Amino acid sequence: MAFIFLDESGDLGFNFKKKKTSRHFVIAFLFVKDKKSIEKIIKKTFSKFSKLEVKNHGGVIHAFKEKPTTRQKILTSLNEKDVAIISIYLNKSKVYTKLQDEKHVLYNYVTNILLDRIYTKKLIPTKEPITLVASRRETNKFLNENFCGYLSQQVAGNHKIKISVLIKTPQQEKCLQVVDVVCWSLFRKREHGDESYSNLIKSKIIEESPLFP
Repeated sequence: MAFIFLDESGDLGFNFKKKKTSRHFVIAFLFVKDKKSIEKIIKKTFSKFSKLEVKNHGGVIHAFKEKPTTRQKILTSLNEKDVAIISIYLNKSKVYTKLQDEKHVLYNYVTNILLDRIYTKKLIPTKEPITLVASRRETNKFLNENFCGYLSQQVAGNHKIKISVLIKTPQQEKCLQVVDVVCWSLFRKREHGDESYSNLIKSKIIEESPLFP
């Protein structure tokens, strides 16, 4: 059994007059065969925290809230593991107006393109069963079911392969906390021109491609 862990960074807002609206949106896949080795990264990180730090975290690592040293240690540890990272990023100013108005459709569309590239280009071993675990971004049950069903049907229809798609919280699946740090690092590179974090996992990045270039 192999796993793909999915997270995103940035937002899908298109009102660029708002200060907090990002110029880019990044989705990243973390491919692993042994997810226990990734879970251990989070366990080890928490073991180094003080009791107060553990309490304040509520059991979850959030990349944008962490100290630089914590992010660096997680990424350095990940770079030692047998993993592959694939990412796609949007320059939001170039996204079609129709897709801007349907944010959940855009999200599903971008995720499916990334999945399609994995299978078409054979970027990662895909002969064994794969479970895709996405970090929950919607509380709407219908949208979550739509996301899972859409991706499963697309992969089955286009590549004749069955893939299981699950949505979990970072509390439920520790590996999502690691891909959160990965995605934050790739977003940091695009949005702020800071490659100091993404360079720590550069050897694990198989592909990092734009959509709507």
